[in-house]
Amino acid sequence: MDGDVVFDDNDKLTIMPLGAGQEVGRSCILLTFKGKKIILDCGIHPGLHNKESLPFIDAIPEIETTDLILVSHYHLDHCGALPFLLLKTDCRAKCYMTHATKAIYRYLLADFVRVSNSGVAGQVLYTERDIVQSLEKIDTIDFHQELEVNGIKFSAYHAGHVLGAAMFLIEIAGVKVLYTGDFSRQEDRHLMCAEIPPHRPDVLITESTYGIHIHDKREEREKRFTSLVHDIVSRGGRCLIPAFALGRAQELMLILDEYWAAHPELHDVPIYYASQLARKCMAVYQTYINAMNDRIRNQLANNNPFCFRFISNLKSIEHFDDSGPCVVMASPGMMQSGLSRELFENWCTDKRNGVIIAGYCVEGTPAKLILSQPAEVPTMSGQMLPLKCSVEYISFSAHTDYQQTSEFIRELKPHHVVLVHGEQNEMMRLAGALQREYEDDETCRLEIFTPKNCEAVNLRFKGEKVAKVLGSLAKARGAFLAKGGKSEKPEHQRLSGVLVKKNFAYHIMAPNELPAYTELATTIVTQVVATPFSGPASLLKFHLALVAGKVSVLEESDESAIFLVFGAISVIWQPQIVRIKWEANPMNDMYADAVQNVVLRASMASSSWRSTLPDLREPDFNQFHAALRVMLKDAFGPDCLDAKSEVIDPKSDLLPLKVDETVVEINVRDLTAKCSSNPMLEQIVQSMVRRLSHSLSPA
Repeated sequence: MDGDVVFDDNDKLTIMPLGAGQEVGRSCILLTFKGKKIILDCGIHPGLHNKESLPFIDAIPEIETTDLILVSHYHLDHCGALPFLLLKTDCRAKCYMTHATKAIYRYLLADFVRVSNSGVAGQVLYTERDIVQSLEKIDTIDFHQELEVNGIKFSAYHAGHVLGAAMFLIEIAGVKVLYTGDFSRQEDRHLMCAEIPPHRPDVLITESTYGIHIHDKREEREKRFTSLVHDIVSRGGRCLIPAFALGRAQELMLILDEYWAAHPELHDVPIYYASQLARKCMAVYQTYINAMNDRIRNQLANNNPFCFRFISNLKSIEHFDDSGPCVVMASPGMMQSGLSRELFENWCTDKRNGVIIAGYCVEGTPAKLILSQPAEVPTMSGQMLPLKCSVEYISFSAHTDYQQTSEFIRELKPHHVVLVHGEQNEMMRLAGALQREYEDDETCRLEIFTPKNCEAVNLRFKGEKVAKVLGSLAKARGAFLAKGGKSEKPEHQRLSGVLVKKNFAYHIMAPNELPAYTELATTIVTQVVATPFSGPASLLKFHLALVAGKVSVLEESDESAIFLVFGAISVIWQPQIVRIKWEANPMNDMYADAVQNVVLRASMASSSWRSTLPDLREPDFNQFHAALRVMLKDAFGPDCLDAKSEVIDPKSDLLPLKVDETVVEINVRDLTAKCSSNPMLEQIVQSMVRRLSHSLSPA
């Protein structure tokens, strides 16, 4: 950025991971800019327990001032801490996710509560009742819909990771930030690939889960997967596929159901998905088929692809007849606990059996441990069991690989890339590879950041402030141009109106059009000031003319008179009282102060002035001379004229006026004033003299 540009703290955009900083798990990103505060995802760490699994929410300054929470998808490492944030902290921000994410969120978190909470007082993160209450605080957004909250514009785009997964394009004061969440640019059997948003972001916050790894082609990994499953059941073994209840499980079921249909010899081998959660949420998958890819939508014309022929639900392990070859998909995918862990401990000692890890595994989880093929593995009770079953890994994880990430960046061409959601080594490898790939690309100069948890990335953006002209002001400008009006420098043209700022938008409009273009209501305040005044209306009119020049007579009688001065101030005379009435605004208030001052001065001197006031009906030179002296003394003080000026010298047309130490020579014949040392004072005095002459002249 230009080192000559001056920035202040309001121009600083800060991105700070509260989780998923050089780690996979508890995704939670804090974005602050222009006084706005956004939390992106709020998940738990699958390798930690209870409050240790939470993101560092306490690092959010003044959490009650948070404006917005955006949740990308329903996986626990992205939404598992949301009820805690919404109900156990002072955060009162609006929360948004897609319809499918909200539909699955309730079931997924309820299952998490049943399986994971320890029951130890003070360690329970939240209850099922808290989950229900959190739903009341969550709003939904459609894909491609743009919403605005407190001046923050945001829209959702397909991320391709799981059903309902969204990436969010956020705009604050013209600066665009794209948060991908977990995404995949490869279409699979039921999900479309992640979209390329139509707007180039200034900042890209993206995952780095697989670093520089490149996934196998979909057809190749499906063939390898079905071959491994076929081999295990053909040798009389049980095939365990630990999988998250939702997401990859549905993809794997589509593959297995199609494979079983094509291989009659396998029809006697049962396939189970052992998850009540998956059974409940299957209805959601059937409901939101239109959010999936064309392949699934085309199949729907003949039959529902999620009504499986060869796969049945396993209610519990008590209902399971473990007497021969079978395939069981069980959650959780990383075998921390639950049915997948229980089945693994039952089957791992038999070499006929096999485990297929089909997704990403976080460090510290049993699934990650067995990939290293240890001789023994610990049980949940702490005992050690020999690991004799086969363990295979096939990546069906719907996360972007290096090739997809690089192409995504090349399409978007962001100025800044912030990597999150990746183990340190993988993240650093990805950052290095991207830096090398784009270092010579003039069209895509990247600045790449790899922050740790609670480490802030500070970027500077100084945007231009542009005001849009609305209503009659815009029409007047358009009419001027339509008539052939030209201006060499239109930016220097003067425009009179009200400047309205709402969030980060500026508009200029006529004051009377505020209700039409804003939520502001206009109110007219009429001010009335009453002052005792014992003089006649003619005396009042005379003094008003000294200050205002032109005095319009709206009404005049022995009982009352109404004068209008400065085109806006009504002066109402009645015996013994004068009322000054005007519509309040800065200009009219100033005029009204001047008029009130005139009335007060006239009232105080009315008794002496009554005897010396010239007859206004027959103006002559002597009358003008006398009125001029009264006016000048009233304006500049009683000492502004010397004693000689009281006597009219017919041979001299000059009247010297002394203001402080400055002398102004007034020519009472040609109504001019001269003061070489103070041109401004000269102009004021000359204007006063000519206004007086005009007011005393016969109509």
